[in-house]
Amino acid sequence: MDTTAAVRAQRDILRLCHAGLDALALRLALLKALRQVTPIAAFWAATVDPDTLLFTGSVIEGIPEQATPAFLANEFLQDDANKFVALARGGTPVNSLSAATGKNLEQSARYRDILAPLGLGDELRAALLSDGACWGVLCLHRQRGDPDFAADDVAFLRELAPHVAEGLRTALLLERAELAPAADGPGVILLADDATVIATTPAAAGWLAELGDWPRRDEAPQAVRAVAARLWALEREGVPGGGLLPRGRVRTRAGRWATLHAARLAGPGAGGATAVVVEPAPPVEIVPLVLRAYALTARETLVAQLVLHGRSTAEIAATLCISALTVQDHLKAIFAKTGVNNRRSLVAHVFARQH
Repeated sequence: MDTTAAVRAQRDILRLCHAGLDALALRLALLKALRQVTPIAAFWAATVDPDTLLFTGSVIEGIPEQATPAFLANEFLQDDANKFVALARGGTPVNSLSAATGKNLEQSARYRDILAPLGLGDELRAALLSDGACWGVLCLHRQRGDPDFAADDVAFLRELAPHVAEGLRTALLLERAELAPAADGPGVILLADDATVIATTPAAAGWLAELGDWPRRDEAPQAVRAVAARLWALEREGVPGGGLLPRGRVRTRAGRWATLHAARLAGPGAGGATAVVVEPAPPVEIVPLVLRAYALTARETLVAQLVLHGRSTAEIAATLCISALTVQDHLKAIFAKTGVNNRRSLVAHVFARQH
């Protein structure tokens, strides 16, 4: 790694992460900056729901469209090295496939079945964590035959990953919108087992436009495919009916919140298709995510939720078994982090601005 280029790129990336960019602009700028430091043949970066780790939108470069189902099947349905869930929950959020396989890439089914046939070699993956929550994931690919990612590549990305996570967390709270909302009600998307779209309701076409990945592609968005893939993983594990319906929360390109959930259709003529329902997110689904995005502590989140339910200081103190003075201290911290100065403004900020 070129030390001078690395220092310059690190400075650029830190500035970008704290510049108030939206999630798409940040990921595209990140790709450009990383290419100053290390060779990258292909790039994939997705935002995720921090509670479910489901992908909610992706930026893709250098990966053929037809490869997406194989990557999702590997991530959700196969045992393999260096998977995103393991990175997010295993204490080592950044690692290369070569390091994870002891420099024997052939041990990885993802390498054998997907990367090598695409002409790709080693990959460098990161779970983008901030205060223990994962706000995105990132994967860099080398061309097959090129040197594997080195230890300094891993260390460089490991140092920057928390800052990128902060940028994505902050971007979740931005009000920018590329599109006008195209649908008011729920939309239903039917998927075959290879994740291709079989049919949609009229409202679903609008939702698909709002959820589209970058660059715009003909396939179903990653958010739709991911929630279906989670359902299929539950079915493979033998959970009856997939258990609780897999759900994800997404900030769309129109600047509004949506929820997605998947279920397997049954009955004559269903053909085993999977239905993904996309609908406007109710406040009860979004408030916990918004409060988490403001980096509130666990106790501050509880206090804020009680305020949003109209509880008085005395009621909050009794509910949480703390003093009224402690409640006031928590409220001061909450107001500072959310940029408001009283309870009424907090309620308006969370419900009106974010929903």
